[in-house]
This record gives sequence, structure tokens and C-alpha cells, in this order.
Amino acid sequence: MQTVPDWLFLWRELVETHARGRKRENPDPPSDVWRKRARAYHKNVQRRWAEPDSSRTFIGDDLARHPDDTVLDVGAGTGAWTVFLARRARRVTAVDPSPAMLAVLQENVAAAELTNVSVVQGRWPEVAVEPHDVALCSHALYGVADFRAFVERMEAAARRRCYLLLRIPLPDSVMAKAAKQVWGQPYDSPNFQVAYNALMQLGIFANVLIEDTGLWDPWVNDSLGEALCEVKQRLDLIDDDTHDAFLRDLLARHLSEENGQVVWPRGTRSALVCWDLETSS
Repeated sequence: MQTVPDWLFLWRELVETHARGRKRENPDPPSDVWRKRARAYHKNVQRRWAEPDSSRTFIGDDLARHPDDTVLDVGAGTGAWTVFLARRARRVTAVDPSPAMLAVLQENVAAAELTNVSVVQGRWPEVAVEPHDVALCSHALYGVADFRAFVERMEAAARRRCYLLLRIPLPDSVMAKAAKQVWGQPYDSPNFQVAYNALMQLGIFANVLIEDTGLWDPWVNDSLGEALCEVKQRLDLIDDDTHDAFLRDLLARHLSEENGQVVWPRGTRSALVCWDLETSS
């Protein structure tokens, strides 16, 4: 019989492995990695948000029933969720470590003529904030190794409900097959599958809504060689060629060529995870 994984340990291991891979690729990163990318990031968010989705509908309906709620937006980025929430809640606090992201967020809040938003620069879970009714974190947990501390801090900062938005890679995705070959298990990154099991390990039995927007846009590389380098960076194999033959063959079989570029199969969607603090234990 197989040993049941320690999901909290696996989450940490995946985060730290990705961090090592990025460090090898860029040993001297800037203090704010979003400094040159925040506006491009916001344009991508605007494109994704051009159509409604089930997560926004669900949270919007929830806040319509609690219009006096205050909301904490953890890892607020350029403020798409902050603006959405501030139009429905009494007050919103946006927390993010990136000055570049927060500069764009503040522009977006001003353009929306919102006066009920507070901005706090800092990294969760270290940053100090007062309790709110609701805490939300949208796709900002992936770089935090201590899953327990992050979630327990969210619970401590929320009176009523917590929300997490997390990516769900398909179980037979290219990266899942690569991870299975290299690590003996298919979890290539910190994601919903690992997080949900980690929540249960913490005694949190959350509800899940799979977003109705379908699979995310595919990854694109200029060549198979570049795609191989990306896989090796993600799996922290930059200085290890042991699996190169398998990975080259895997990529050649599953990636396609379109308009002079190499396109990955679509393999990721998003889930909304939520739990009420009165019933989470």
C-alpha cells in the first residue's frame, strides 16, 4: 500500500524547487520582479476579464447578501479583484509586496473613482492588517513555501469566509507526465490538487467551484529547444541532462507548430475554493 503524502511538505517542496530553478535561470533578480511587467500583466487580466465567470458571479452574489462586509485582497496585484470587490463591499484592503503592481492598482482604483480602498505594501503572511469579514487570495499563493502559515494567517484576518483561487492542471498534462518521469509523481507545481489536500490536512473541508471559463491559453515557445529549457527550469534540471531524451521526445509528441512557434496543449483551468470560518473545523 502506498504511503499517504504529506501535502504540506509537498507544497513546500514544489515551491522551493521552482524557486531554485528560477534562481539558476536568473541568479540576480531585481528587487521587484514586476517592475517592467506590471502593465503587461494588467492587460492580460483585462483580456481574461472581458467576459463574466462563475467565480466573480459567486463572490458578487455572496457580497450582495453581505453589503456591509469588509474584504481583504491578499496578493492584489494590479487590482482587478480589488476594484470588483470595492464596488460591492463596504471597504477593501489590498495587500501586495510589489510597488510596481500597487502603482497600477492605485491608478485603476482612481480611474474607477473608488474611495473605499486601502493599500498595504507587504508580503503575506508577514504583513500586519486588521481583521476583515472576508479574505481572498487569487493566484498569489504559489510562491509561498509555508502553506500552513499563509492559510492560518488568512483565517486569523477573516471573520466570516476565506476564498482561494487556484490553478488546476489536467492530470495528463505534458508537465504532469514530465514530473511523473522525473519525480515519480505528477504534481509539477504548487496548484489546486496539492492545496486542497493540504487544506484537508489542516482540518479545513472547503467547497470548490470549477470556473466556467474553460482551459487557459496555451504556453508558447519559439522552439522545442526553448520549451525543453523551460521544462528543465521548472523542474530544477538546468544542470542535469539525465532526463533530456525523455523530455525531448515528450515535447516533440505533444507540442504543435503554429505560425513559426511551438504551442503547448491547453492544460490548466481555475477553481474557486471557499470555506466559512464557523464550519471549517
